Amino acid sequence: MKRRSAVGLLVLTGVIWSTGGFMIKLIPWPPLVIAGLRSGVAAFVIYLYNRPKKLPVGKYTLGGAVAYAVMVIFFVLANKLTTAGNTILIQYTAPVYVALIGFSFLQERVGLIDWITILFILFGLLLFFLDDLSATSLWGNIAAIFSSFGFSGLILFLRKQKQGRPIDSVLMGNLLTFCICTPFIFQDVTFEASIWLKIVFLGIIQLGLAYILFTIVIKHVTALDAVIYPVIEPIFNPIFAYVFLGETLQFFAYIGGALVLMGVIGRGVLQIKKP
Repeated sequence: MKRRSAVGLLVLTGVIWSTGGFMIKLIPWPPLVIAGLRSGVAAFVIYLYNRPKKLPVGKYTLGGAVAYAVMVIFFVLANKLTTAGNTILIQYTAPVYVALIGFSFLQERVGLIDWITILFILFGLLLFFLDDLSATSLWGNIAAIFSSFGFSGLILFLRKQKQGRPIDSVLMGNLLTFCICTPFIFQDVTFEASIWLKIVFLGIIQLGLAYILFTIVIKHVTALDAVIYPVIEPIFNPIFAYVFLGETLQFFAYIGGALVLMGVIGRGVLQIKKP
């Protein structure tokens, strides 16, 4: 696959991911119920696509599965506790952790441009905590940070499997999430068709299709590319949240989000210009 095609698929993946924030908020169920059912549907879709001949048990596969479960569970929690915009912009601090760990774990060198990007992102992250937060919003921001840890870990483990089957980590991660959340699934669940249609969309499209594309592309880009090029997600996510939910960001969140996006987009543009 050519690099340009890979980058294009990463951008498409980011657009699909960006529908998650407002859709989760439209479902009036507890976060662990949503996380479990969404991943249950996604696991079925990915199994139909993947059909592994045996249970994947490699250490990198399992590491990726655990990171995936942390990412999706805390992502849903964060969306229920703070704004969709805060959640996704904080999650996109993941390039920091990928860069810090990537060289020793993957032998993928981090350059000066990457470190400048990281400074922008870190400063932007700090600004999110300067707004007048309620206790709930504060815990939502913290949950978003844990989601970003999971996101970065997933990228690293998937990239480690570039010669193997990274899709297995996503399949196992969805199964793990479903199992963790199973005790909560029958709490407050109603059988309204409109709600179940949203769960099905989240499972089939927002997770299933998006991660099938992502695991195809991850073999052809660096780990840092894989976390930076889907930057369209934190652009579209707050827009969707404003259109469908009327959510807006507070002042310092706007500034922090702008710094995160400036760092990520600027790094992407400079990397494209490289020979």
